[in-house]
Amino acid sequence: MRVLVIDTALGLCTAGVFEADGDDVRALGVRSESMTRGHSERLAGMARDAVAEAGGGFQALDRIGVTVGPGSFTGLRVGLAFAQGLGAALGIRVVGLSSLDALKASVEQAQTVVALIDARRGQVYGRAWRAGVAVGPAEAWAVDDARAFVAELETNAPLAADNRVHLVGSGAALVGEGLGHVVIHSLEGPDPAALAPLTAAADPQAHPPRPLYLRAPDATPPTRLPGQARVARL
Repeated sequence: MRVLVIDTALGLCTAGVFEADGDDVRALGVRSESMTRGHSERLAGMARDAVAEAGGGFQALDRIGVTVGPGSFTGLRVGLAFAQGLGAALGIRVVGLSSLDALKASVEQAQTVVALIDARRGQVYGRAWRAGVAVGPAEAWAVDDARAFVAELETNAPLAADNRVHLVGSGAALVGEGLGHVVIHSLEGPDPAALAPLTAAADPQAHPPRPLYLRAPDATPPTRLPGQARVARL
């Protein structure tokens, strides 16, 4: 299956074309840059260049995968809008990919993995896996709670080099501070190659391209309409 992957959720802006057949993944054209803003100006050009390098044009694509969060509100919206618009124009499926699942897939060789995204305000978004099986759902954790959770995983995991707890993502160093037997992968975003098999394997019905929020938005709705007088409080 030839897939186009798009990631604008975290610290990267990525557009890549891959041939994905189970665990066999071949990169055909990839563009990925460190970026926390400006995705709307760069994403379309990066996708065009990746597709041109892959050959065959956009019509050769079978599916599009796009990260849906958790992550930057603005970045997510840019990626989702672009992916959905392109999918509609080409008449192909668009599937949503969890940023945490994609980070975990970026260190697939590790047995025990906790994907962690710095959510600010003393929190991280996280999810854990043992031997490829999720320990629980994606959640928003206080940093101290996340550290305690990882410490508990540490005590239950063998200390051989290939079985230590691997922390991956922008929140990895924050949570791993002071913990002894962890491996920290401070990735800005998922490895583009990790997105391709997730895209090919995803059930479109179970993985729609909709934003995934684990915490209520910081912004609140206005209490009055533009031009409407303020209500006096007694």
